[in-house]
Amino acid sequence: MAIQILDQDTINQIAAGEVVERPASVVKELMENAIDAGATAVTVEIRQGGIGFIRITDNGCGIPKEELPLAFLRHSTSKIHSAADLLTVASLGFRGEALSSIAAVSQVELITKTTDSLTGSRYRIEGGEEKGLEEVGAPEGTTFISRNLFFNTPARRKFLRTETTEAGHVADLVEKIALSHPEISIRLIVNNQNRLHTSGNHNLKDIIYTIYGREIAGNLLSVSAEREGMQISGFIGKPVIARGNRNFENYFINGRYIKSRLISKAIEDGYKSYMMQHKYPFTLLHFTIEPELIDVNVHPSKMELRFKDGEAVYQMVYHAVTSALSGKELIPTASLPEPKVPNQPKVPNQPEISNQPESQSQPEVPGRPEPFEKKRMEAMGIVKEPPSPYGKEPPVPPSAEEKKEEQLELFDGRLLSEEARKRHRLIGQVFDTYWLVEYDGSLYIIDQHAAHEKVLFEQNFASLKSREYTSQYISPPIILSLSMREAELLNRSIDVFRQVGFEIEPFGGSEFAVRAVPGNLLSLAKKELLMEMIDSLSEEGGRIAPESVYDRIATMSCKAAVKGNTNLSFAEADQLIDSLLKLENPYQCPHGRPTIISISKYEMEKKFKRIV
Repeated sequence: MAIQILDQDTINQIAAGEVVERPASVVKELMENAIDAGATAVTVEIRQGGIGFIRITDNGCGIPKEELPLAFLRHSTSKIHSAADLLTVASLGFRGEALSSIAAVSQVELITKTTDSLTGSRYRIEGGEEKGLEEVGAPEGTTFISRNLFFNTPARRKFLRTETTEAGHVADLVEKIALSHPEISIRLIVNNQNRLHTSGNHNLKDIIYTIYGREIAGNLLSVSAEREGMQISGFIGKPVIARGNRNFENYFINGRYIKSRLISKAIEDGYKSYMMQHKYPFTLLHFTIEPELIDVNVHPSKMELRFKDGEAVYQMVYHAVTSALSGKELIPTASLPEPKVPNQPKVPNQPEISNQPESQSQPEVPGRPEPFEKKRMEAMGIVKEPPSPYGKEPPVPPSAEEKKEEQLELFDGRLLSEEARKRHRLIGQVFDTYWLVEYDGSLYIIDQHAAHEKVLFEQNFASLKSREYTSQYISPPIILSLSMREAELLNRSIDVFRQVGFEIEPFGGSEFAVRAVPGNLLSLAKKELLMEMIDSLSEEGGRIAPESVYDRIATMSCKAAVKGNTNLSFAEADQLIDSLLKLENPYQCPHGRPTIISISKYEMEKKFKRIV
């Protein structure tokens, strides 16, 4: 094919692909333009996730009528005039690509009026083609309307997510911009419903409370640091409000929301001695850095930048975080439980959750066998697996050591039979973790945590699969203080949670009261575990299916299982072992660790040199 110059429409659509990825990209570019125009109030309205309709209204300086057609040409901007200006650019926008890119893939209507104009102007452009320019009555400022995003590029539109997911991305972005500019009143309307409204009173903590809720707003530490050419101000969260992902790590440079591995590493290193592994802090830091010390012209999205002196930025962030943390006593406040309310409604035949350990008297539930690793089991001295329900397994080749082969065959229907269980002799517990059982010339060692984890997993999976759930009420209820995003996710899947045994209801604002939990997961009646589950759902980007919730509840068995170094009574241990041995596959926990190992009498006598 011969080399040729592309037509202007094709060029615009290719360029638009870099700038406009989804409706949130449109909102970002237009809100940044509004901020650059000196607006003190910005309203964002979307419908159909922003795919069908986006409206951005501001009270900024407006655009003169004669400049409107020019504003939609590629690389036209009022922010810079030459390449030298890139070294000192202070505005959020400067590339001159946003309006042309948006107009290339949507139906655009722009209404604007400057302070010194008697009338406003209305400009329409669709797919990069001008449709009309006329005078209209309008207030000072600019209203930008985008309809039918990607109407002329159906392939791009097909790759968009659901309307709900796209609306979630827009909401996340508007929240970030509201946090980056507390001096601007920002309103978000989604499908004719108010989602967010900030006052613009310069109070950052008020916005944090509005977006993230009472719990986070009440556990903040102030941060302030300064060095030549750089300043940091804002808040970091106490370790008690740590989350399971990095979604709450927020930082802004010169009013711009960015992502930086360098800053994230500095923050997390500063928290290292205060935070559990796989937990991430809440931060909201505002950086003021001289423009010549950073390069924002890295990517069209302008969410990445380069530092002239990355080491200096790292050290400043690290010391600011450690200083804020070390200057406070980070001792969690304990609160006594409230007196029980009389006549508390209860699920029939279900006791209230107690904080005391309970014996695990669970009904027999058919479990689902887990895959095994034969070589690993043989290396550990674990017995042969039962036949696979998914098809015949090839026979295990005979071992050269007859006694080892005999040990591997001990589980072949003997230890697990009803008759065999009557002859098990429970010897006792060692190291508060392992239980010893003597049977038929062998000593069996059972890990109580792995065993309980396996029992709970199989019971929960079976109940989830059969849709047979029970609930246990807790008193007082657990109050969850969520961010707007988390509250939206929970509201979207609250029916699914109720189906599996949770009883969760709104408690005002972004708070929810958990009044009951699934009957088999007693230890789930802990706030941190519930928050961990919600954190894991938020990582899915809003695509929450019932099966996803079921799987996550089933895999919480590890958290609910009795831990090692816990002294159990003989009755509790006997019940646990009995429940374990009733499973089709009692040999490994859901993570693949062994639950039972065995030592034959023959091997013990060899170790003590009683036989040769």
